[in-house]
Amino acid sequence: MKYIGPDFCDITSLLTDEELLIQKTANEFVTKEFLPLVNEYYEKGSFPTKLIPVMGELGFFGATLPKKYGGSEISSTAYGLIMQELEKGDSGLRSVCSVQGGLVMYPIHAYGSEEQKSKWLPKLAAGKAVGCFGLTESNHGSDPGGMTTKAVKDGNDWIINGSKMWITNGSISDIAIVWAKDEDDIVRGFILEKGMKGFTTTDIHGKMSLRCSITSELFMKDVRVPDSNRLPGIEGLKGPLSCLTQARYSIVWGTIGAAIDCYETALSYSKDRNQFSKPIAGFQLTQKKLVHMIQEITKAQLLSIQLGKLKDDNTLDFSHISLGKKNNVAMARECARSAREILGANGIMEDYSVMRHMMNLETVYTYEGTNEIHTLIIGQKITDLPAFE
Repeated sequence: MKYIGPDFCDITSLLTDEELLIQKTANEFVTKEFLPLVNEYYEKGSFPTKLIPVMGELGFFGATLPKKYGGSEISSTAYGLIMQELEKGDSGLRSVCSVQGGLVMYPIHAYGSEEQKSKWLPKLAAGKAVGCFGLTESNHGSDPGGMTTKAVKDGNDWIINGSKMWITNGSISDIAIVWAKDEDDIVRGFILEKGMKGFTTTDIHGKMSLRCSITSELFMKDVRVPDSNRLPGIEGLKGPLSCLTQARYSIVWGTIGAAIDCYETALSYSKDRNQFSKPIAGFQLTQKKLVHMIQEITKAQLLSIQLGKLKDDNTLDFSHISLGKKNNVAMARECARSAREILGANGIMEDYSVMRHMMNLETVYTYEGTNEIHTLIIGQKITDLPAFE
């Protein structure tokens, strides 16, 4: 079995047969189930939710988690390949999966009680329940420690007040992992369930990017949450930040998929498009763009495989993820722009995926930590000097 996609440096030889089979499964799902729908839902500014249980059946959600909770215990590289194939389809499709697995299932598994794990993880893994992650607020994005959402203890319950912004899947979720500060300013995580009195959502409209994704705002007005819904295994910002590390790993791989789709579209188009009596692929300037794209994609592939190995060995540092996120998103963003140039006017048409990827990547470049924030994380790692203030 061969690696699906550009394989300039024999990426196939670095992957196991199981990893290649998992990639093939994800690729077929995207091709057969998602791509026929993507333009319709991108124009509507929504997501085909009927595909969520299908993704669950295929084992895409929380795939690296233990089988006893519905996971598949696959390698981190195999999981990354799923993310790559999903984002080859659209960043919104990958976001649904990485939020469900990295931002909802991961904190329940890592920090939840056995009762919470048994109740929610199998449902989430099967796609029979949907979750979202509430950390970002309208005035606190890169500085989550400044959150104003509060949780006040009241007997055996907590009363939560506040709001969260830019929440993927917010309005269709059965549960939300919401982070709030208690009366001592300690950050705590809670599982809020759909239907709790005072817990409401509204969708954000007018997005020009990541349109094939449901993005919402969460509102908590005197929401009474039992202490049994608090994540007991963590307190402080370490909790939500560790979840972001998981989701950012998904992005490291996912953006390779967007870049590959842009590259393959541009390569195919340039071979078929004739100007001055020959294919534009035969012109030096076009070849320069294509060569740069495959060069950067190949470097991103090798980096991501190494990060997957470190993750499985439990030697992965969050600064490694920052390097991968910073490099690979910028790489994909550049590939999308180069591909659009090669396609010319056709590059802005929905008949081709390039402009959709290009618009999506503007969001991916910013969310889950801006390029600037990741630069400072890496800077602190190599200098031992923080530059955030």
